[in-house]
Amino acid sequence: MTTISDARPLIRAELPEPFHLGWNRIDGVSVEGKVITIDPARYFFRYENPSWIICDWRGVKAELLTARETESTAVEQMALDYVRTHGRTTTDPAEVLAVAWEATAYIFRDEYLNEPGLIALGVRPEHLRMLRELGTVMALNRVEQNGRISNVGPAWMFPIACKVIYGLDHDEAQLVDELYHGTWFDESRRVEATKANAALGGRLVHGCQSQVDMRGGAIVPFGVDLGEFRRELRQFGDDWIERIEACGQ
Repeated sequence: MTTISDARPLIRAELPEPFHLGWNRIDGVSVEGKVITIDPARYFFRYENPSWIICDWRGVKAELLTARETESTAVEQMALDYVRTHGRTTTDPAEVLAVAWEATAYIFRDEYLNEPGLIALGVRPEHLRMLRELGTVMALNRVEQNGRISNVGPAWMFPIACKVIYGLDHDEAQLVDELYHGTWFDESRRVEATKANAALGGRLVHGCQSQVDMRGGAIVPFGVDLGEFRRELRQFGDDWIERIEACGQ
């Protein structure tokens, strides 16, 4: 297990909506109203590169969300071009959380609850809240271009984290897992998610562990060495999962 320096400052962000109080069960996380505080030394399993590429959400919303792909330019290329032009590096994790909240609140917004497909799946407002909250914290994960997983914490294994935070049983945690990885099984929403994720540096490739054991995963940038990334995933020890599960006991 990687040792993280106690010198890392606390991460504290005030978000538009309060997080579920069940986050207080996760080691290193405390929630009070709209403020979430994360102690890197206790929360992360690895925290080797606390820097991230982001784009301001206001610009993404105004310039990219309304753009349409063409026969010659796919939505992924549009997102990459936007990040190349407007992306910037930040070392402020609170800023990452703020941008991630806006992006995930857009992707998993409540207006979709009236769609017959989601109604048939039994999707409720609390499921979308889980996706917004976990998606926000997952933005602090990081995978390098060489495939090295440099930042990883409990939200990576988010189906298991959902059991601890929200008290879900296996079937309900699997539902949330499928909603996240399947982008709601709809091409138009996949396009929306691609555009919105430009705010987080264009992390557009799903790099996921097996859904059989619901270990979750991450969205990684184009160009990542997926072979090395997969090798890294295979090194994930059960001790990390056991540490998450122990938080709920």
